[in-house]
Amino acid sequence: MSVVALSAGTAGASSGHHSLHDKHHHHQPPSHSKSVPVRLLSINDFHGNLEAPTGSSGRIADEKGVFVQGTGGAATLATAIKKNWAKGQTQVVAAGDLIGASPLLSAAYHDEPTVQTLGEMGLDVSSVGNHEYDEGMAELLRIQNGGCNPTDGCSPAGKWKGAEFQYLAANVVDKNGKHPLPPVAIRVVNGVKIGYIGLVTKNTPNIVTPAGVAGLTFQDEVEAGNRASQLLTRLGVKAQVVLVHEGDSVSSGASPDACPLTTTVGKVIATNLDAAVDVVIMGHSHQAYVCTTTDPKGQTRYFTQGSSFGRVLTQIDFKVNLKTKDVDRSSVKADNKVVAATSAFITNAAGSVNSGPYTGTTYAPDAKIDKLVNYWKDAVSEKADSPIGKITADITNISAAASPAGELPLGNLIADAQLAAAKADGGNADIALMNPGGIRTSLTYAQSGSEGDGVVTYGEAFAVQPFNNLLQAVTLTGAQLKTVLEQQFYTGALVARNPLILQPSSNLTYTYSASAPLGGKVSNIAINGVPVTDTQSVRVAANNFLVGGGDTFPAFTLGTDLWTWSGGFDVDAFTVYLGANSPVSPPALTHITKVN
Repeated sequence: MSVVALSAGTAGASSGHHSLHDKHHHHQPPSHSKSVPVRLLSINDFHGNLEAPTGSSGRIADEKGVFVQGTGGAATLATAIKKNWAKGQTQVVAAGDLIGASPLLSAAYHDEPTVQTLGEMGLDVSSVGNHEYDEGMAELLRIQNGGCNPTDGCSPAGKWKGAEFQYLAANVVDKNGKHPLPPVAIRVVNGVKIGYIGLVTKNTPNIVTPAGVAGLTFQDEVEAGNRASQLLTRLGVKAQVVLVHEGDSVSSGASPDACPLTTTVGKVIATNLDAAVDVVIMGHSHQAYVCTTTDPKGQTRYFTQGSSFGRVLTQIDFKVNLKTKDVDRSSVKADNKVVAATSAFITNAAGSVNSGPYTGTTYAPDAKIDKLVNYWKDAVSEKADSPIGKITADITNISAAASPAGELPLGNLIADAQLAAAKADGGNADIALMNPGGIRTSLTYAQSGSEGDGVVTYGEAFAVQPFNNLLQAVTLTGAQLKTVLEQQFYTGALVARNPLILQPSSNLTYTYSASAPLGGKVSNIAINGVPVTDTQSVRVAANNFLVGGGDTFPAFTLGTDLWTWSGGFDVDAFTVYLGANSPVSPPALTHITKVN
């Protein structure tokens, strides 16, 4: 396979690299063939999940609507790639957010572990995502090209050699109008040229800290994508694939091969891109779907997305006509494959019921990738023992410490941390809510090792919030917020349940009546002492599990402006807050008033 990446006004060949697959053989098609097959295996929104994610982050519905717990992670994904690799005709591609908002295992070394691992897994080209800019353009270029971090120096692995795959960003230009990363890349697969165009959501400046995007302009995805498509056409590349870090939401629990779109932001892009573009591979919204639309010439065009964290591997097959050098659109097929570990099991949507081993396709961990992940786990152990803040007493999540209304000291503290993070990082949140089931253990004043009494280590904070949920913000009306709070006492179908009290940030207060009828228990909702009206907009910060309607809070999904901001991991918000406010005392449990 020959490799060409084109930047602003320049073209050059990049060197080959070793991976799990021999990616750089130049395979000539048989002379009698009229067309040749090409297979793309794609991922998106990996977010540094080298280890299999837990909780809702490791759960997804399969093609039959069965919820599978135990999906994703690097070693299982690597095996899925190998099992679905068609020799001589396969390329691994991605649609951004491979790094950023990553677990400690990757984030401790500026995501070098993830970039190295993805290279070993055979990844060859990816669009950037908004999280690739979390640490700024200079850091992204270092990740691409090599060199040690200017602040933290080299990792235990030594001088960073750079990514073995190429990042693309056709709609990102600097103050001089130049592309810091190439807009397109050309690959020769099975003897035919495939042109890739990389795009990222134009909303990136609104969802990344200002320092991360300083001096950069994020252009309209369609306009920039069409310019890049025309460049490829001028270069004689007819088979074109767009990798775009933007996408749509879908109905909860749907098959990953279905197309139950509930938004159309991504579909509009897929519909309006130049007719020369044959396939559109998406990311950003962490959804799994296989959809079709029509391009400006009325031709059918597939657009797909593959969930997040390595839970889904998207396989796209098509044939390229040897005479026209273009994709035969009628030959395009797409399939989202759930990446389930051999230990995966069947569960319900909330993950609270284990119904036995998963009987669908499963993948054993790849030995080479598993060894690499374990190397980084050993390297990061020092970080896990590092102190991040202090507490003055136990801050617990045990029911015995709850207020009569159901407030937990640790729950309120986490909600305050999430509110602070969403305010500081552009989420513009008014309040925060935390689900108690996401708090897995307490912070204890007594030392757990040799760190000293009252000292909280990163590992201890991570044990409190181990699910790697992303912090998000959604806009609800006052009436919708009231419905969310009412759903603490009933499911969406007005069926009573044991109260599941969401933990509030300290600026949210309300009253609930234990004896009032379902749907009418909550009153006197106020933010900073100001009553909330039914029609006002309230920006609510919460983890992605809750925002998605998890724990049977479907009213969250009625909100708007979800993807105008995307935060980091909830545990990162927690650790930053502990460090900034040390020593932290148990918060007062006075925000919810319970009456009979």
